[in-house]
Amino acid sequence: MKMSTKGRYAVMALIDIAAHSHGEPVSLAEIADRQDISQEYLEQLFGKLRKAGLVDSSRGPGGGYKLARPAADTQISDIILAADEELQLTRCTGDAVDGCVKGERCNAHDLWSSLGRQMFSFLSSISLEDVVEKRNLALAATIKQTKERHVKPETRSFA
Repeated sequence: MKMSTKGRYAVMALIDIAAHSHGEPVSLAEIADRQDISQEYLEQLFGKLRKAGLVDSSRGPGGGYKLARPAADTQISDIILAADEELQLTRCTGDAVDGCVKGERCNAHDLWSSLGRQMFSFLSSISLEDVVEKRNLALAATIKQTKERHVKPETRSFA
């Protein structure tokens, strides 16, 4: 899987804000200290996160960043995409074969492409709130996917 520190650090930083802001702005210095991430690196990331509408900023004493929308409405996949990250398991781009073995689809291409889609689907089903509240993420993803698909339990008669 290809995911650089940009995506991981962006997720870590927004989880930090969701856990520590209590509605007030959080400074990048505080996030950098708690998460052991360079403040300069965070400044670059937060420009992208602000542009994507995930955080709001305020200047001056007591300034910093806070979530632009509730943690329950911010999916982990949103953060990764805002940081210009892709979850990619193949050498190819998406389902294309550019970059694949000798310009042809390799034997495992469909396997890795499917796994990448499943990972993205999982991250799309997990919110910042789920992580901050330490909910069982696998269970939370399953419940959300079930609700989204409107799957109704089977009704069987054993008469």
